[in-house]
Amino acid sequence: MNALRLTRRRFLQATAAGVISVSGCSLAKLENTTAKKPNIVFILADDLGMHQVGCYGTDFYETPHIDQLAAEGMRFTNAYAASHVCSPTRASIMTGKYPARLGITDFIPGRKDPEKARLVQPKWKMHLELKEITIAESLKAAGYATGHFGKWHLNVDKKYKPGRPGDPGSQGFDDVFTTHKPKAGPPSKYENDAHHVREITERAIAFIDKNKDKPFFCYVPHNSIHSPELEREKLIAKYKSRPGAKKGGRLNPVQAAMLETLDKSVGDICKKIKELGNERNTIVIFFSDNGQLGPDNGEPFRGSKGNFYEGGIRMPFVVKWPGVVAAGSVCDEVVISTDFFPTFNEIAGVSSSVKDIDGVSLVPVLKDANAGLGREAVYWHFPHYRKGSGPHGAMRKGRYKLIEWYEKSAFGEDGAFELYDLVDDPAERKNLAGSKPALVKSMVAEFKKWRKDIGAQEMTKKPDTD
Repeated sequence: MNALRLTRRRFLQATAAGVISVSGCSLAKLENTTAKKPNIVFILADDLGMHQVGCYGTDFYETPHIDQLAAEGMRFTNAYAASHVCSPTRASIMTGKYPARLGITDFIPGRKDPEKARLVQPKWKMHLELKEITIAESLKAAGYATGHFGKWHLNVDKKYKPGRPGDPGSQGFDDVFTTHKPKAGPPSKYENDAHHVREITERAIAFIDKNKDKPFFCYVPHNSIHSPELEREKLIAKYKSRPGAKKGGRLNPVQAAMLETLDKSVGDICKKIKELGNERNTIVIFFSDNGQLGPDNGEPFRGSKGNFYEGGIRMPFVVKWPGVVAAGSVCDEVVISTDFFPTFNEIAGVSSSVKDIDGVSLVPVLKDANAGLGREAVYWHFPHYRKGSGPHGAMRKGRYKLIEWYEKSAFGEDGAFELYDLVDDPAERKNLAGSKPALVKSMVAEFKKWRKDIGAQEMTKKPDTD
């Protein structure tokens, strides 16, 4: 424990002095004409599919404030969450590491293996370890005020008592307001999502106001539009009459009402930044942790929350950075949630001694959408069972995406692998595994090597299973 504390102390001291370099990342100091380092506001939605945001083509859901961010900044078309469920993605954002490297591969606290399971899930970590350096700790050491307002979900304790190990306050956040939505029944505190979102928004705005004269990192991870689905009946009625509206479906009127409330929060935060005269020196990011909850597909993509089809992991991602990001620009580069850690560090002009960072800085493509990142592939690993979906993993390399179903591959069964050309077939309707065996073989070998290299936990066969 003493050695761990010493390591963290040295990290913080060295980061503040600006003398460290990130393993595997090029983090040259960003040229900045302002005297103050850029503020960073990161707004994270929960269970929001890419197809539910207006600037990505929907005419059912209304997101004018998010759309305005995209009009004034950059919209990404190939942005991925590091998992199809929340906790692993949130861990990847905080650390820049793949969930499989962290050992946080399911939502916390996860589920037990079903009785008929033929594989056993590994003993995975149900918390973000204190030894992990978060982006909040890195930016705090560089002089940033740090605030967390909303959902944490990186430890098993849902009471979120301040100062408890694993809470945001123990991971670099100075100002903390952590929320949790009950699973079922009428919440004792929150009558609807508007009440819930408003509290988060008010705390975030107060933090921005308080720290307007120094650099700040404001992390706003909402619980919305995650279940339970709660909103004002008057607002829900607005969407119920629209063509295709169906509760639990892709065009979900309750989720649409919740999203309208969430979108207003984005607008309120941006309005406050502008009122304070900080708009030119503030970067605003909007992202989601995984795909929509409910439908079997999130057309135009296949799948939704809980699987590695595009509907479960391809996310809405917009960035507004006045003076750096071209207004109305679009980036088709493949990016993933592990990239936020090195990106924010470079934006702040900070380097980090953290080893095994899996993400890469997005600053090159933020400056020029066509710059490229030089990355070979991105990966996903889920060694667990989930209702409606078995244990599986995936990788995307260039235009191709491989999916491996672990139970089938462990027993040599047909259908263990799927291969899709995401350029010609973004909806993943045509499985090319049978027609491109050589490509499948090479990608399977690469995927297996990646899991070994990062120490991914693997499933084992259940005893006495034939």
